[in-house]
Amino acid sequence: MTSKEELQSLNEELTALNNQLQESLERQRNTSNDLQNILESSGIATIFLDRALNIRFFTPAAKTQFRIISADIGRPLADFTSLTSDRELIPDALQVLSEHLPIEREVPAQDAVWYRRLILPYRTQEGSIEGVVITFMDITENRRTAEALAGARQTADRANLSKSRFLAAASHDLRQPLQTILLIQGLLSKRIKETEAQKLLKRLDASVSVMSGMLNTLLDINQLEAGVIQPEIDYFPLNGMFEHLKADFSFHMEAQGLSWRVLQSNCVVRSDPRLLEQIVRNLLANAVKFTSKGKVLLGCRRHKEMMHIEVWDTGPGIPDEHRRSIFEEFHQVDNPARERIKGLGLGLAIVERLSHLLGHAIDVRSQVGRGSMFSIAVPFQHGASGAAMPGRPKPRLAEAQAHATILMIDDDQTIRELLDMLLRDAGYRSISVSDGAEAFASSDRPDLIIADFNLPNGPNGVDIVAKIREKFNNAIPAIVLTGDISTATLGAIARQGCTHVDKPVDAAALLRAITHLLASSSPIPSPPESKAITTTQSLTIFVVDDDAAVRDAVRDMMEANGWSVQTFESCKAFLKALRPGLQGCLVVDAMLPGMDGFDLLARLKSEEIALPSIMITGHGDISMAVRAMRDGASDFLEKPFSAGDLIASINQALGQNRKPGLTRERHADAVARLAGLTPRQHQILALVLAGQPSKNIASDLGLSQRTVENHRAAIMRKTGSRSIPALIRIAVAAK
Repeated sequence: MTSKEELQSLNEELTALNNQLQESLERQRNTSNDLQNILESSGIATIFLDRALNIRFFTPAAKTQFRIISADIGRPLADFTSLTSDRELIPDALQVLSEHLPIEREVPAQDAVWYRRLILPYRTQEGSIEGVVITFMDITENRRTAEALAGARQTADRANLSKSRFLAAASHDLRQPLQTILLIQGLLSKRIKETEAQKLLKRLDASVSVMSGMLNTLLDINQLEAGVIQPEIDYFPLNGMFEHLKADFSFHMEAQGLSWRVLQSNCVVRSDPRLLEQIVRNLLANAVKFTSKGKVLLGCRRHKEMMHIEVWDTGPGIPDEHRRSIFEEFHQVDNPARERIKGLGLGLAIVERLSHLLGHAIDVRSQVGRGSMFSIAVPFQHGASGAAMPGRPKPRLAEAQAHATILMIDDDQTIRELLDMLLRDAGYRSISVSDGAEAFASSDRPDLIIADFNLPNGPNGVDIVAKIREKFNNAIPAIVLTGDISTATLGAIARQGCTHVDKPVDAAALLRAITHLLASSSPIPSPPESKAITTTQSLTIFVVDDDAAVRDAVRDMMEANGWSVQTFESCKAFLKALRPGLQGCLVVDAMLPGMDGFDLLARLKSEEIALPSIMITGHGDISMAVRAMRDGASDFLEKPFSAGDLIASINQALGQNRKPGLTRERHADAVARLAGLTPRQHQILALVLAGQPSKNIASDLGLSQRTVENHRAAIMRKTGSRSIPALIRIAVAAK
């Protein structure tokens, strides 16, 4: 009886265990079904292999991929041929088994189909690797889309290049006759006193101003895209800028019937005065265009640590949905008919780009039907006022007129005659020539040069200016007139340090530019008398240049300031004269026949000759300057350079040589300046130093050009660099 009861109890336990086993099997069967359905519904070809790369399992999508059936489970994958041209499949699977790291590739298949093949290690719950999992995802459409986008991008780039060429050509051809009209209008306005005729002249002036304004905005956009605009940050009082804008806009406000008020301020701000004035000028021009009645106000107010320059108007206002889009190119809210008198819709786009370049924040507040307020936030100097600031020297017109000789170079006889009349009426002595040959033939040294950029049958205006400066050994101030808005032209003008004035130029604006340049120009500075300079004057300046005129000019320049000078026509001639313990400073041309300036610096460095060096060139670029300074040059000067620039550079080089610890200090300072840059800014800085323009950098990094320009402005601001050469010095010193 006891045995029977025990057997019955055991039978019940077995029955219970059997039920539990059935439940577990059912759960496993359901889980297996779920996994099977998940794999099958994914549509992704997936194969599971064991450690010997034999097939353990595959999804239905893999049947077509490898032409396998259920009976093939257990066979090696190497026995099957894939639809893809994937010779690396087996080696990659073995590598995953060995290194336990996934491998991903894009592999082609038949009929222009592409797959993304991913091999992952097959891990158990215990963490051991028991094989690999291979998946194939069809990415054909993604690749076709990417190729279509790349093709569209290339088409857009070609269209953009064609646009730039068209604008450059059209701008030049349009500016020539427009220039003549403006000069005639300026001369007639001074000579005709009849009231009715003056009214007609004012109408002519208004029409020509609209035409020239459109061309000028196109030029401004092109300059920003070319990257030739570099801010020159300084402290200056706002009053001078406000007075200038008040005078310039009074006529436009009166003609529009608007009340025009400017609130004066003694505040001293820190910015680029020229670019900041351009921003405010564009905001005022925008207010005039779109305000039909009421008033326009210009003023400023302090908010926390910034001074906000504000432009108020009583125009139609801006709807909220357009608040950001108004800063896009060619976008105008209240101009559905595209009235040309209201411009092209580029003014605010230029404002935004310039504000990013300067690091100034732009704000806009507006109410529909009541008007708008645009403001720009600018740093200011605490406790300083415009009256207390020495500022820049004011132009002395009387002195400039009494002594100034202006050389004018233009192949258009009509423009030459009109400019000659304009300059003589203003009290200047004018020399008018048609090309470079006539300009070089003149024996009189001009006080200022006005040259057209595009001159036929010879060098352009910038090259002529450079040769005239070399001829007279003087950095003569120059104005280059051009209607060419190409990047190459703008860069050439900027590199030679000429004042760029785009055609058509207003007669009054040209006279203001002449007055400013003549009054601001100063004689070549001499080294200050001090113990330090006395020490340098006992040293020798070694000049290596294959141009005899340059050698003689530098010799005369340096000897006039008390230095001993030796000149050499080649690097080999200099090396022959090189003696141990040589003291002084080397001035060497970069591009020389045979051994060039870079080779000479490398030779001195290899022989451990510590001779401070300055490299000069007439064909410089950013990458060349970087290379020179990395090879040991203390500075890099582009021809034509002034005596003051060369003297300052030599003094700095000799001063560094006398203070060995200064190099360590400069290195520490440079590292500290670059430490504040983000990884992206470091990346962009490297491309800038390689000589890449913003447009190319944007293409290489997949960014917008505006983003690149913002980063470049931030780099200049964070490093405290006021120019590209200054930025190069910091980057080289940090190495």
